[in-house]
Amino acid sequence: MSIDTSIPAVARLRAPEPSTDRDPAPRRRSELASFLRSRRERLDPEVLGLPTGTRRRTPGLRREEVAQLAGVGVTWYTWLEQGRQINASVQVLDAVARTLKLDQAETEHLYRLADVPAVPAVGNCRRLDPEVQQILDALRPLPAAVTNGRSDVLAWNRSYALLFPFLVNAPEDKRNSMWQVFTAPECCHPFVNRKEELGRMVANFRARYGRHVGEPAWDEFVKRLCAASPEFAELWAEHSVAEGGVRVKTFRHPALGDMNVVVTTLEVAANPGVRMMVYTPNDDATRDRIELLRQDSLESGHTYACGHSFEAPPLAELPSPVSPCPEMAGIRLALGTERGTAL
Repeated sequence: MSIDTSIPAVARLRAPEPSTDRDPAPRRRSELASFLRSRRERLDPEVLGLPTGTRRRTPGLRREEVAQLAGVGVTWYTWLEQGRQINASVQVLDAVARTLKLDQAETEHLYRLADVPAVPAVGNCRRLDPEVQQILDALRPLPAAVTNGRSDVLAWNRSYALLFPFLVNAPEDKRNSMWQVFTAPECCHPFVNRKEELGRMVANFRARYGRHVGEPAWDEFVKRLCAASPEFAELWAEHSVAEGGVRVKTFRHPALGDMNVVVTTLEVAANPGVRMMVYTPNDDATRDRIELLRQDSLESGHTYACGHSFEAPPLAELPSPVSPCPEMAGIRLALGTERGTAL
């Protein structure tokens, strides 16, 4: 009798297959397929000038009709709606969104499901509903403004305009608090504690930027501001990050003197990234000075110590650009109590 003393070959170990339950990509593509199909089926061919006929088995448009109207290949669109793993460009998704008559929320949802990092703004609408302006005006004499995540100032009340006329009077592409505080001359800068506040603003901006990495509008803004302000470029290179917190800001105003305020942030829940900034006095002297902003105008002729003029234009020349906007209909303010660090 012989005994086999050989050692059996060790079976090659194989890494376990990745669990599709943990991989969000297949689920996202499946959700994309269902979403596109539902949006296609809600469209009326007759309204779009397409023949209805009697051979339509399902409601809405056919896949080939969507592809034709969007100017994309039928096979490509079919694969997209089937949830296959294909690459979709911003331009093509934008064409599909227009064809399917998607609103702003639906279009942004489409881009997220397609895993496209650069979600473009829908149209160029920067305006808000008139109700937002009513809220801003009702807050007077407290200065208040509405901004987006990139710090573009979208709307304001009269008190805010009198406090920051250089900002609201800037061209639209530079009507941005980050841009203005980094390009303003140091001799007449609105911040008393300039160095500290600028560093904090960049750290807050970096935190918001982290949610928009790769988006052309954000990257272009950072590039422009780095070119316009070496100081911003230096702070940006430090990669400091900070979320908004309780901050007391001190502004220097030629007509009113130094003003200590706290900025309270009210998030606009229906429009992510859009927020209302309300400035409340932090001491009795500032409260008295803010009360002066209830007037329609300040006396002219004020200058900074450096000699630069500070002129608040007449009321008629400081309109807030709020008017009806279809993409932002139904806007509602979620009255949060986070205190932010905008200008």
